[in-house]
Amino acid sequence: MLRLRRNFHFSRHFLLLKPFSTAAPPPPLHLPLSHPTYIVWGSNTSVGKTLVSAGLASSFLLSDSPSHFLFLKPIQTGFPSDSDSRFVFHKLSSLYRRRHARLSLLASDHVLNASLPVLNTVSGCGDGSELAMCELGRYEEQRLVGEESGLGSRLICKTMYAWKEAVSPHLAAERESGVVDDALVIQSLQSCLNSGLGVSGESEGAETRAMCLVETAGGVASPGPSGSLQCDLYRPFRLPCLLVGDGRLGGISGTISAYETLKLRGYDVAAIIFADNGLENEVVLSSHLRDRVPILVLPPIPVDITDDLMDWFDNSQKVFDSLKEIMLSAYSKRLNGLREMPKKAKNIFWWPFTQHKLVPDEAVTVIDSRCGENFTVFKDQGHEFMTQQFDACASWWTQGPDAALQTELASDMGYAAARFGHVMFPENVYEPALECAELLLAGVGKDWASRVYFSDNGSTAIEIALKMAFRKFSIDHGILDSQECNAEAQRTELMVLALNGSYHGDTLGAMEAQAPSCYTGFLQQPWYSGRGVFLDPPTVYMHGGKWYLSLPVGLQPETLRLENAFFNSRDEVFDEKRDGSDLAEIYSAYLSQQLSYSSKSKSLLGALIMEPVIQGAGGMHMVDPLFQRVLVKECQDKKIPVIFDEVFTGFWRLGTETAAELLHCVPDIACFAKLMTGGIIPLSATLASNSVFESFIGDSKLAALLHGHSYSAHALGCTAAAKSIKWFKNPQTNLNINSEGTSLRELWDENLVYEISSHPAVKRVVALGTLFALELQADGSNAGYASLYARSLLLKLREDGIYTRPLGNVIYLMCGPCTKPDSCSQLLIKLLSGLDDFISESRENLESCHS
Repeated sequence: MLRLRRNFHFSRHFLLLKPFSTAAPPPPLHLPLSHPTYIVWGSNTSVGKTLVSAGLASSFLLSDSPSHFLFLKPIQTGFPSDSDSRFVFHKLSSLYRRRHARLSLLASDHVLNASLPVLNTVSGCGDGSELAMCELGRYEEQRLVGEESGLGSRLICKTMYAWKEAVSPHLAAERESGVVDDALVIQSLQSCLNSGLGVSGESEGAETRAMCLVETAGGVASPGPSGSLQCDLYRPFRLPCLLVGDGRLGGISGTISAYETLKLRGYDVAAIIFADNGLENEVVLSSHLRDRVPILVLPPIPVDITDDLMDWFDNSQKVFDSLKEIMLSAYSKRLNGLREMPKKAKNIFWWPFTQHKLVPDEAVTVIDSRCGENFTVFKDQGHEFMTQQFDACASWWTQGPDAALQTELASDMGYAAARFGHVMFPENVYEPALECAELLLAGVGKDWASRVYFSDNGSTAIEIALKMAFRKFSIDHGILDSQECNAEAQRTELMVLALNGSYHGDTLGAMEAQAPSCYTGFLQQPWYSGRGVFLDPPTVYMHGGKWYLSLPVGLQPETLRLENAFFNSRDEVFDEKRDGSDLAEIYSAYLSQQLSYSSKSKSLLGALIMEPVIQGAGGMHMVDPLFQRVLVKECQDKKIPVIFDEVFTGFWRLGTETAAELLHCVPDIACFAKLMTGGIIPLSATLASNSVFESFIGDSKLAALLHGHSYSAHALGCTAAAKSIKWFKNPQTNLNINSEGTSLRELWDENLVYEISSHPAVKRVVALGTLFALELQADGSNAGYASLYARSLLLKLREDGIYTRPLGNVIYLMCGPCTKPDSCSQLLIKLLSGLDDFISESRENLESCHS
């Protein structure tokens, strides 16, 4: 005999909240994996999402095992006359009584927050207030006692935000002055997911099963309360999906569109389910999807609004039982895959720049997905969960998109793939390549470049640039006569002028153009000979809040005045007024002398190649821009072609679209990659002046630049590049760009940078554009690229939600051109905390050694 105990409680809160604020950054995403959590989408509104949710809840709860089921409705309009959480609550209670369940059930329905019109409707209060939303605190509970006493099941239904008008959420929120920011919706949903089952995910009893459903409002692309599409709003969670399709006329198109919209945003769809309308829509859908996704068909839904649907739920029970098993199986498969990935990866991957012997299984980061600047990573710390880590490596210096641009790039690249696939480039033209080239010449190549040569990555872009420069030099200096290669020309050895600490790529030719280093030694490149003259550059760094100039041994004249040795601000470092300083004359004399020595050698300096301003892989050193500017002038005066390697520094990485703008000089040739496509796909470009291009014009094909790649100027890469170039420099899409579209605002908090530069663990700091780097105080084996000195700091940062990978004892944080300064400040605060722990740990280790 089923006994019913009903406890109804309603409370009103007259403590009205202020309009919601997102000033405080939300905590990193934390999603427990102790039970399956699915998000329910509809191909349109009124397709039966809530019926499916109720059916699943009944299948899960009406069993012989104690179970917990959490139903969350983040956004509800038309309240209180329409409430999906209340529908699930009442239907489950009715089904429990109808089916004479063996176990007891505690069912509850909560409404957490509502607009003022809702508050006025349910309580008669709230008129006249100017505040946006309030805590409603509406709560209803039923205790249904089954045939057996003891441990029972639990149904928890929650509506997170409710508005009165039965329209799209963005309209209801606007009309009722109750707009809720996306970040707050995500934060509130996370809170409900972590606490909504009444027990923490890691402490649930083994005998208690649990499942959670998050039901969206309207269709897949229906707006949320802020106007963002819901498929974008919930994307940070990337919850596995259940898609409620449409069995009506036109439902095939709507269901396919909804499915493809979800897949385009990186969601996994576990199943599609819809009610039968006699049109056999499932046949076409199964054929189109090639059975990639299970499709289930429910009985027709009664059209009589007075029908209590109990018979329909009974007739649908087997379908819902099958759907439940599909969802549980997909959950188990996903979880097992995540658990096995580290071991599988170590057995078959050969990671770059990685000593595998030093990587234990637990050190392997399992990345489930990326949303904007954050990885979602799988963790097992006694309990399994998903959490977010800010990608402070910018995925090896390539990434720039926020979540909005990531979605735009996915869409545009899908279009390009569908329209072009891949087409070969020589003697052909197509829109993506043409638009990309025009944008490059109007942007990073403005006022100096006339040609764009596409290739596939930064290293090959460098090799192309070297070929261009050497041809130009050979023509200008009479080594080649009418582009014919005579015997004397074949005996000429051309070398590069470059800087120590430079890095220009991993291919053999690019490595020849860089100074000896750990990357070029016999262990790595037995063919390396270093075909160049490599100069020690002066560098600039911050320490104790001041910017200092560090001169190499060969550049330390006794006459150097103190005012040239440090700077009060970073702007002084880049000030063109320094061109008239004594230091500029010292640089010029030194460089003239070096070039004079080189001219007496049998080998000729056929090109200058350098990374403007920042040497990346060499340790994030800032080269004195005055030195590089003087160097460029000296070489161009002697008709030595100048190559800027902007593979790392280009496209706003240092705060301007091109680092040449910081140097106030232009090259003859420049190489770009990485951020050019937003980092979503490999593509590179070598830009050249018209005079360089003219060096390859002749009557014979043999005089042309005989270099190319099968995927030169591929449509996907050019499409991504065109989108990213425009996005980054548009103040409407990139809020960090100044109104003129010429530079980024300051992203790194000045006070925090000052504090870190004064930290006892820190030797030097560089903060510029999207880059923040520091070098830890270290000696001997603790310094340099092979150093493991920063390992404990690295682990601390990762635990604090920052994914970073050091260059030995150099730690860097890298964001994107669109990253909010508040996010950068949070990175620095966590870094500062990590440095405090690091210095304490170092002292403890030192004391332990002494004792």
